[in-house]
Amino acid sequence: MLIGSLLCCMLATKAQDIPTWKVTDLEAYINRHPNKTIIINMWATFCKPCVAEIPHFQKIARQYDTATVSLLLVSLDLPSQYPHKIRAFAKKHGFDARMAWLDETNADYFCPKLDPSWSGSIPATLIVHNGNGYRKFVEGEMSAAEFKEAVEASLKKGK
Repeated sequence: MLIGSLLCCMLATKAQDIPTWKVTDLEAYINRHPNKTIIINMWATFCKPCVAEIPHFQKIARQYDTATVSLLLVSLDLPSQYPHKIRAFAKKHGFDARMAWLDETNADYFCPKLDPSWSGSIPATLIVHNGNGYRKFVEGEMSAAEFKEAVEASLKKGK
């Protein structure tokens, strides 16, 4: 009985914590890491192209040292999905990258803060390296090859 209880506790603590963020938290996160490639992927559980690209984003990001590249999956799901349905969906699909839920409702406010060209459609991905000035924003699905090429470019710029 004790072993079963311990296993349940261990599994519960292993569940992904999905914090609530505002767009200002995203901006601070990007600025807090000047010598690292930061990848922010905006997605939602209802977006098939989003769900399709996340596995190769995770696989490619894992190929780099976490001190060099960081992947953050930012859910744009409705408040009714947060946090339980998003967490269950992420677990079911093997999404283990760091996650946050964007608690914003005014796309006219938060979209241009991430990138002035962002219309609000998803998937949308920002790849930025503040230390060398690299910045790439892609509105739409990225193939594994396109994503890897952008990550590599972010690490090479200025060398």
